[in-house]
Amino acid sequence: MENQKSKIVNQQSLIKFVGIIGAGTMGAGIAQVAATAGCSVKLYDTKTEALEKAKTDLKKIMDRLLEKGKIDSEEKERIQNNIKYVNSLKELKDSHLTIEAIIENLDIKKNVFSTLEKFVSEDCIIASNTSSLSIASIASSLQKPERCVGIHFFNPAPLMKLVEVIPSIQTSEETLNISVKTIKDWGKTVAVAKDTPGFIVNRVARPFYGEALRIYEEGNASFAEIDSAMKEIGNFRMGPFELMDFIGNDVNYTVTETVFEAFYYDPRYKPSFTQKRFAEAGYLGRKSGKGYYNYSSNGTPSAVEGSLPPQKAENIFERILVMLINEAADALFWNIASAEDIDNAMTKGVNYPKGLLAWADEKGIDWCVEKMDELYEKYHEDRYRCSPLLRKMKDENKTFF
Repeated sequence: MENQKSKIVNQQSLIKFVGIIGAGTMGAGIAQVAATAGCSVKLYDTKTEALEKAKTDLKKIMDRLLEKGKIDSEEKERIQNNIKYVNSLKELKDSHLTIEAIIENLDIKKNVFSTLEKFVSEDCIIASNTSSLSIASIASSLQKPERCVGIHFFNPAPLMKLVEVIPSIQTSEETLNISVKTIKDWGKTVAVAKDTPGFIVNRVARPFYGEALRIYEEGNASFAEIDSAMKEIGNFRMGPFELMDFIGNDVNYTVTETVFEAFYYDPRYKPSFTQKRFAEAGYLGRKSGKGYYNYSSNGTPSAVEGSLPPQKAENIFERILVMLINEAADALFWNIASAEDIDNAMTKGVNYPKGLLAWADEKGIDWCVEKMDELYEKYHEDRYRCSPLLRKMKDENKTFF
């Protein structure tokens, strides 16, 4: 036991060699983060063109940072030289930590993990950047599942401060501790989340999209009007429809569908036919030039008018906000993460103007319960059930912070 402990302590300071699987936007971004932190990185992809694009894109990013005076030429060269681009999984054999960032398909991920395990050392941590799939299920593909953990970055990885770290029921305490320390050493804020569908952010954020779509489908307001209400009253950087266009309607819809199915078809996460049809039509958002808005070649949306009478705008904002608060409270009720980590996740992972639980304290727990009960009385749908935690806190006159 003593030897194992000293080995782990040594390894905690020795995550020097990092392997990244998948050279798409996310994989390349994680590679940049690790390389900037001083790690020697190998970025793997089966497609040569993906590796070439990642290398070209990194050079452009480094050139921009150099122009802005954020880094000097020596730092630019250091970061670029820290990344090697490889097309054989075997090349990752010397890694202390590998992070997979490929397509959100469980079978494909499990296949990659079982193959990778044949090449890496026994104490190499094998992590997944999945945003919503079961870490326990991915880990089951390994001979040593205790070395597997979820390490979920947000896009763009170099800019977004939050990383969710998700231990599965198989993950060893050592694997979790090393992973948390490493990600903090890379300059990120860590939120530890339970291995449940969507973890923190992709679960708690569902009403931001789902309730906005519902308001639109009821004929209460247009895309632009809903976006305007959330930005002008709530101070959100982007409205729900702008954000769905930015993420990609296909990607956002798939996450919603995955979470809905994984939660045994809980109506709170029910996908929208509007979004499904947009995805089917190829109206994916910025990347396709058309989504809820039309985009020019440089990604700028066409001018849209979106102002509502003040009270109507306030009602839209409050309806979406209370659904978000209710979801955050329920995540705490089910011990998905601590109150602090839930609020950190939403402010640092998706740039919410305030933590949702802090926002609940500000609006008043009574207000939250009354708003949820009003929605339930109106619709009589389980989607609008109030979290037991909010009701308990109201009865006990408590706050989150």
